[in-house]
This record gives sequence, structure tokens and C-alpha cells, in this order.
Amino acid sequence: MSETGSQGKDAPQPGSKVRETDALYQGGRVVARVSGVEFDHENKEIRFGEIYQSDELMLPEECEFQQYRILIRKIDYATRIQRGEEHKGRVLRGAVANLLGDRKQ
Repeated sequence: MSETGSQGKDAPQPGSKVRETDALYQGGRVVARVSGVEFDHENKEIRFGEIYQSDELMLPEECEFQQYRILIRKIDYATRIQRGEEHKGRVLRGAVANLLGDRKQ
């Protein structure tokens, strides 16, 4: 079963901070952006077509995406896009992350 992620902001939950739906977080701050998101709940995975602006993303450390704690375990291709391109910084394509559970508030 797969779902396509959307971009923008999550609706705030009572008592929680607003999280951007296209962002990866570590240490409570945005460290990368994502596109082409597919959830595979049956296999407890999330597939990312692209992770970009990811210079601050520490691998292989745990991170947060939407309401999940995840660990990126596979990357098909990594590159650094030249300045002036649409997506600056390190770009990771074909990434697969394990769903570790829900993030704690």
C-alpha cells in the first residue's frame, strides 16, 4: 500500500509544533527536504524519490519525517548540484528509510 506525500504544512495538533510535511528533522530542526514520497506500511518503509538541501542531514543517524521516526538505510545515488540549480546542496536519490515508530512529543 502506498500513498503519495504532499508538500506544505501539517495541520497543527493540540499541544504540538507545526511540522513541514516535506522536511526531515534532526535535533528539532529542518536538515533536508524531500519529494516523491511513497509510504509502504506493510514493509515499514518510506521511499523518497529525492532528498535535497541535505548538507546538514547526518547519516546514518535517526531522523524524523512527519509523525514518524525513521532511519535512512539505502541511497541509490548521491550528488552535489551546482549553485544556481533549483535544488542546492547534497541530493540523495532513490532513498529508502525504515519506519521506526511514531515520534514522541
